[in-house]
Amino acid sequence: MSYCSYINNNVLETTDFLLNKHYHDNQYGFQITDDDELFGRLILEINQAGLSWTLMLRKQESFRKAYDNFSIEKIAQYTEADRERLLQDAGIVRNKLKINAAIVNAQKILELRKDYGSFKGWIDAHHPLTKEEWIKLFKKTFKFTGGEIVNEFLMSTGYLPGAHTPDCPIFEKVKLIEATAKA
Repeated sequence: MSYCSYINNNVLETTDFLLNKHYHDNQYGFQITDDDELFGRLILEINQAGLSWTLMLRKQESFRKAYDNFSIEKIAQYTEADRERLLQDAGIVRNKLKINAAIVNAQKILELRKDYGSFKGWIDAHHPLTKEEWIKLFKKTFKFTGGEIVNEFLMSTGYLPGAHTPDCPIFEKVKLIEATAKA
């Protein structure tokens, strides 16, 4: 079952369903222009590995608070004390490798900004690539960015197609926003 099918055909409005519906209808597949928000999505996708996306949606605000509103500059400066703080924070996923990836990836983005101006600028400079090319590029550039993480990150931010099925009402909404942005 596709994400669109789950959202558009579900009749049980549980808290988890409503979290997913809001994300599907307002964020999934939509481009993100703010670098910190774009990085925040990458942090969530990395942390979702091996877990459910619903859990990430439940913990999203805790991640935002724990990671200084996803500020790339602040995260890049995190110390060993910050790593320990994050490992003790029950509101997020307490995985040493994922925490380290967020810090190292923030530092890498600061390096990329020197040549591309922004994280988004770096992604835009390589767009469009095939999924396989994107995966190679991300694996070469960042930590903890396997194929599924890269695929979901790029699909969820509008760089790879497939976030919404053509029969989904949000499919046309995303197309319209993209067309308006290009005009």
